[in-house]
Amino acid sequence: MSRPPFEVADIIRTAGDSFREQYGVSLTWPQHKVLDAIVRCRTAALGGHRDQCLSCGREAISYNSCRNRHCPKCQTGARDRWLARRQQELLDVGYYHLVFSVPHELVPLMWQNKRQLFSLLFEASAASLLDVAADPKHLGAELGFLSILHTWGQTLTTSTHSLRGTRRRPRAGPLTLDRTALQLSSPGQGTQSRLSRQVRRWIATALCSRSVTLLRRVHPSS
Repeated sequence: MSRPPFEVADIIRTAGDSFREQYGVSLTWPQHKVLDAIVRCRTAALGGHRDQCLSCGREAISYNSCRNRHCPKCQTGARDRWLARRQQELLDVGYYHLVFSVPHELVPLMWQNKRQLFSLLFEASAASLLDVAADPKHLGAELGFLSILHTWGQTLTTSTHSLRGTRRRPRAGPLTLDRTALQLSSPGQGTQSRLSRQVRRWIATALCSRSVTLLRRVHPSS
């Protein structure tokens, strides 16, 4: 296999410093760590080992990998193995690709609270899909699906949404879960409605927890 003329590491080496100067304030510590790992991957910076051919005696130095899960150089094999395992799980039935987007107003809040609100996105989209699919007016069946989180669009702008590969049982009839059904079939039960309610509850809980913490700091005996 021929090596590509340029790698992601080359881009980071060339423009990484200017990128950090311009956007460093908004980058998290893990994101800085990823940039460093990709640049150092399979270079002398991570050390290495000497390989020698037992037949001709030829020697070559192999540098160590960074093993960061975001690295496109050393994690391609792990990604391919993961895809192969997922493909083995596929059933001989029809699959459909569905996208559940986030209300634009919630995007800034989600970026500041990724772990909590991304989880709510998965819960809301799954609940909406299961509820509508179970309705005899639409499908009357129980679905299985694989969910993936996307946080960027094709233009590399922020676009938070979850993708679901949905399968139906054989002889279950045509899939009729269109966008309108998922959003409006049951008042207040659409994905965005569910997500908005869950986010409001999460905010209320977070504010209460923060208030209790602050009270304990001021009045330790309370």
